[in-house]
Amino acid sequence: MTISPEFPATPPASAVSFRTVDLRGKGLTLAGLRAAVPRAQHQTVADAEQKVLDIIGDVRRRGYAALTEYAQRFDGVDQAHPRVPAEELARALAELDPAVRKALEESISRARRFADSQRPRNIDVELGDGALVSQNWVPVARVGLYVPGGLAVYPSSVIMNVVPALAAGVASIALASPPQKDFGGLPHPTILAAAALLGIGEVYAIGGAQAIAAFAYGVDATAVGPALEPVDVVTGPGNIFVATAKRLVKGVVGIDSEAGTTEIAILADSTAQPALVAADLISQAEHDPKAASVLITDSEDLAAAVRTELTSQAAATKHSDRVREALSGPQSGVVLVEDLEQGIAACDAYAAEHLEIMTADAAAVAARIRNAGAIFVGDYSPVSLGDYCAGSNHVLPTSGTAAFSSGLNVTTFLRAIQVINYTRAALQEVSGHIVSLSGAEDLPAHGEAVTARFGGRS
Repeated sequence: MTISPEFPATPPASAVSFRTVDLRGKGLTLAGLRAAVPRAQHQTVADAEQKVLDIIGDVRRRGYAALTEYAQRFDGVDQAHPRVPAEELARALAELDPAVRKALEESISRARRFADSQRPRNIDVELGDGALVSQNWVPVARVGLYVPGGLAVYPSSVIMNVVPALAAGVASIALASPPQKDFGGLPHPTILAAAALLGIGEVYAIGGAQAIAAFAYGVDATAVGPALEPVDVVTGPGNIFVATAKRLVKGVVGIDSEAGTTEIAILADSTAQPALVAADLISQAEHDPKAASVLITDSEDLAAAVRTELTSQAAATKHSDRVREALSGPQSGVVLVEDLEQGIAACDAYAAEHLEIMTADAAAVAARIRNAGAIFVGDYSPVSLGDYCAGSNHVLPTSGTAAFSSGLNVTTFLRAIQVINYTRAALQEVSGHIVSLSGAEDLPAHGEAVTARFGGRS
C-alpha cells in the first residue's frame, strides 16, 4: 500500500485535501485489501463501552429519573416525562410545509410498495404420507425504532424504520428521537409530523444509548406518566454510543445492525463524469465530519478531475466546513486500482454502506458485487435517491459489516417458525433412524421417547 500526497506541500487554502491510497501492483489478499482501504478512526468501541454500560445500568435502576437527568445533561432540556403528547404530533402534522408533506407521502408510497413485496411466503413441505413440515413467518409483537438527531433532521429515517415494520404486521411500534432544546424539549417537528403521517402515536423524546436501554428493558410508570413497555427488536442508525448500546443489548432484544456514521464508495472508470462523482461524494460528506467518501478507480485522470470538482463544489455547498473536514479525514480518499477486477475486489473488501457503480456496463459490474448495503447503478441512481424516494431502505450496515449483514427490511421484523406435524404412521416410518442416530450420539433417551409411542418397539 502506498499513501501519497495529492497536492504540493503548500496547497491553495481553498483546495480540498483528499488523500490517495495506491493499491496498484500490490497483489493484496482480502485481508490486505481490508487493511488498506480508508476507514474512519472513530473513538474506539472500548472507549464508549463503559460509558454505555453505565447508562444502561442507570436506566434499568432509576428509569425515568435517569432519563430526565440525561435529557438535561446531553440535550439541555428539562423534561417531566419523555412521551410526546398526542396533540403535539397532530400539531406538527398540521403545521408541516405542504411541499414537505407531499414529498414524505411520495416517499412513504414508494417504500410501502417495495416493503409489501418483500414479505416471504409461508411454506408447507410434505416429506411423506402424513409427514408435514411448515415454515411460517410471524411478526414480532413490539419494536422500538430510533431516529437520530444531531447535525441534521431525519424524517426520512422515520419512514425507513416504520414502513417495513408495518409491512411485516408489527402491532405495537414505539419511536424515539432526541429532545431538541429549540423545540421545547420535543423531537424536531418534522420528525413528529412524519410519525403522525404514518399513524405512530407512541413517540418519545429520548436520545442516545439511554433510548436503546429504555427500549430493551422498559421503564416503569411514574406519577407523571405511563410505562414504556420493553420491545422485541430495536432498529435505527445512530452515533457510536447508539451502536454500542445496540451491541450490548443484543440478545435481550434483536437489532437490525450496528449502523454508524454514513459512508459512500464509488467504483468508477474513465467513462464516469467527474462532476457527478464529486457531487455524490459531497452528498454523503454533508452528513457528518466523520462521514466517509471513497472513490475507487483505475483512472488517474478521473481522480485528478474529481479532486478539482471537489474543491469547487465543496466551496459552494451550504455545509462547506463539514464537507471539507469529512473529505480530508482518514476515512475518505481515492483508492487507485490496476483494473476493474481489482476495483471489484476493493469494493468487496470495503463492503460499503452505499456503493455507486459509475463504469461502462454498470449493471453487469453491479451484479458482480458481493458486499454492499445497497448498490446504486449508473448516473441516474445516486445515493440521494435511496435516501428519500427510491423505495429502497436507507438504514444500512456500515464499517464493513455489509459483508455479513443486510439493510433494514421486512424480514428484520419477522421470525421464521418451523411447525412439525407427523402422524403416527409417519413417525413410525423414521423411528428406526431416530433410534440409530440417538445411539450414535449417546443420547438413548431421545430414541426411547420415540419408541415409547409404539409400546417400546422401534
